[in-house]
Amino acid sequence: MNATKRALIVRGGWEGHQPVAATELFIPFLESSGYDVTIAEKPAVYADAGLMGTIDLVVQCVTMSSIERDEVAGLRAAVAAGCGLAGWHGGIADSYRDSADYLQLIGGQFACHPGRHPDERVGDASDNFIPYRVDVVRDDHPVTAGVPSFDLVTEQYWVLSDEFNDVLATTTLAAQPWNEWTRPVTSPAVWTRQWGSGRVFVATPGHDVDTLRVPSVRTLVERGMLWASR
Repeated sequence: MNATKRALIVRGGWEGHQPVAATELFIPFLESSGYDVTIAEKPAVYADAGLMGTIDLVVQCVTMSSIERDEVAGLRAAVAAGCGLAGWHGGIADSYRDSADYLQLIGGQFACHPGRHPDERVGDASDNFIPYRVDVVRDDHPVTAGVPSFDLVTEQYWVLSDEFNDVLATTTLAAQPWNEWTRPVTSPAVWTRQWGSGRVFVATPGHDVDTLRVPSVRTLVERGMLWASR
């Protein structure tokens, strides 16, 4: 298919979320959907107004890290002008923790991922892999239509969010005796957000490539990218 749109993948940050492998997983899909794909390893590209004005979709996979004021201003301006922004897990919901302007754009910030019982922990990433359910609460949206609720065994995200999000799926974090909270907490797991003329899509499942290959997760991410795009 001849490329008719432009996608910018921005990846980096904490290597535990496999930013290169995770984004490479979706490049063939984007290309087959008619996108010319450009890759940047740092958010500095967001400050290039000339380039950003030509981009239809930003796919970001940058966990933690930092962002300069002109970079986040450029990203916000591009989305407000109609560029889509999409991502998953910590690559979008745990990025640039010191930027309130970025957090407002995204609409949700990672707070924690509950772990296994302390007696079951072995000191690696699997300590935070627990069974949980993603409850699809909107079946009338192009991203979630026909996707039933599903179960995962991976990191479950508690995110802090606001009412401007359109929540498509939730997850409920159990109250466990070894944690500090005393009742279950329901948190957004998949949401969209309108920002000016642009759209934002966030899915919190996606810790690693194995999780992104789960059919329900992959479908939501692929649909979310296309939905968000200009």
